[in-house]
Amino acid sequence: MKPPECPANERLRLDALRTTGLLDTPTEERFDRLTRLARRVFSVPIALVSLVDENRQWFKSCQGLNVRETPRNISFCGHTILGEEVMVVPDAKADPNFADNPLVTETPNIRFYAGYPLKVADGYRLGTLCIIDNKPRQLSDEDLSLLRDLGRIVEEELLALQLVATDELTGLSNRRGFTVMADNALSICQRLQRPAALLFFDIDCFKAINDSFGHAEGDRALCAFAEILRDTFRSCDVLGRLCGDEFAVFLSGYDALDRERVLARMDECVRRFNADPERDYPLAYSVGFVTLDSERHSSLDEMLAEADRLMYAHKAAKRH
Repeated sequence: MKPPECPANERLRLDALRTTGLLDTPTEERFDRLTRLARRVFSVPIALVSLVDENRQWFKSCQGLNVRETPRNISFCGHTILGEEVMVVPDAKADPNFADNPLVTETPNIRFYAGYPLKVADGYRLGTLCIIDNKPRQLSDEDLSLLRDLGRIVEEELLALQLVATDELTGLSNRRGFTVMADNALSICQRLQRPAALLFFDIDCFKAINDSFGHAEGDRALCAFAEILRDTFRSCDVLGRLCGDEFAVFLSGYDALDRERVLARMDECVRRFNADPERDYPLAYSVGFVTLDSERHSSLDEMLAEADRLMYAHKAAKRH
């Protein structure tokens, strides 16, 4: 069995996936309608809208299969997102990449697979619309064209979700997107009793950058800060630009003991950015760091409000 490789743009691909806010959400008729149609049109027992997450493939829509996710390292869809076109496996038992895959040798006993890679803005491939059969088969050119057409309809739904939840300038989640994803992450941490933390950032003297160097340079500073956040934090962390020069990060699995390590890594990324001798101004920030406390925080809004207060306290202390 050959496990799927990660795309070269994996970090940004995962960011794009999470901005849709779809992972671990209930089924929706707009996706189920398309998988039902695919199942009927191609006369297959299984049709899926599969989203390829960091370590799993998760099924937003699932017809004919009684599980919602499987490991990414045995997924067919993990291979599909590496290419631009429909991937067809006519007989998995005769394919050296899949013959000993547990999805082939055990339930659901996949023999035939065809998957269309679902693309969104910037070309990131988030998952697939796929059809599966437990007997070998081929697809005609007309079949392939029809699967592409159905896949493009799914892409339109994904793109609409991504655009609504993405900050156009920085490519991070906007407030709506951040709230959706951070709420989901918070719920999981609360249910599993895992530690979590939230950071609220504000760029220092941002108005002065705009006033002195113009709004175009201010936009470049915002994009640079967004890139620093991407370099500092993990692909599983939720990053967002809330408004103006305010950013937030939700960290799963972090607690108060991680605070200094996280902020030291952030400071190092900022130091490297400011080391450019051609830069006319330094980039600096104030931050509020809050760890999840079940007695004080019952919601993301409460964590944000506390982190916001701590950020302003940090900013005031720096002035004095």
